[in-house]
Amino acid sequence: MGTASDKKLFDDNGLRLDGRSPGDLRPIRIETDVLNRADGSAFIEWGGNKIQVAVYGPREAYPRHMQDINQAFVRARYNMAAFSVDERKRPGPDRRSMEISKVISEALQAAVMVELFPRAQIDVFIEVLQADAGTRIAGLTAAAVALAAAGVPMRDLVVGCTAGKVDGKVVLDLSKEEDNFGQADLPVAIMPKSGKVVLMQMDGDLSIDEFNEATSMIFKATERINQIQRDALKKNYSSNAQDWGE
Repeated sequence: MGTASDKKLFDDNGLRLDGRSPGDLRPIRIETDVLNRADGSAFIEWGGNKIQVAVYGPREAYPRHMQDINQAFVRARYNMAAFSVDERKRPGPDRRSMEISKVISEALQAAVMVELFPRAQIDVFIEVLQADAGTRIAGLTAAAVALAAAGVPMRDLVVGCTAGKVDGKVVLDLSKEEDNFGQADLPVAIMPKSGKVVLMQMDGDLSIDEFNEATSMIFKATERINQIQRDALKKNYSSNAQDWGE
């Protein structure tokens, strides 16, 4: 983000390198129940991102000193596979993945009805198989679907999107090149029914007007993304109903 470059990120018609206008999303596809051994799972393709999520629990928290007598805790583990980026990533957790795991855990904790499961934990494993900018938001969006598919009681789904500044213009859903060479990146996640913000971070600089424009873009986009989440869950429910002979 903010790396000096002469790379041109808009064409002569004002379109981005992938042909999108400033307010367009990349293509998004979500599937559920992609892993048989998980309690709930989801797979998301968002632009060039390919991310798989598995949910286990609620189950007894371990080690026991982690147990809370009043509620469960959500423990997310975000990991980028070594082959997920052009230059092979060193396997295992690093500072970035630990930070992202923490903020995703906190965002999901706000949405799950943790008070129903004292002394329990809910594990969410987010594995980035192919990275193309915006992986934390894509992973979080898919994780909410996986939790719902696992039957975990939730106040609402969590849905997110990013916006940022590229060549002085505010744009929605940054691509890899825009993330690398743009001036700002703003990932935001909300619970759409209440509009409560559960994740917001910023890298780079935005003026107040640019920030307001970016957040307005994000909130409008989350309506569309939330519908994709719900359609994936409805499709899963319909498929299961047929299997049960309903």
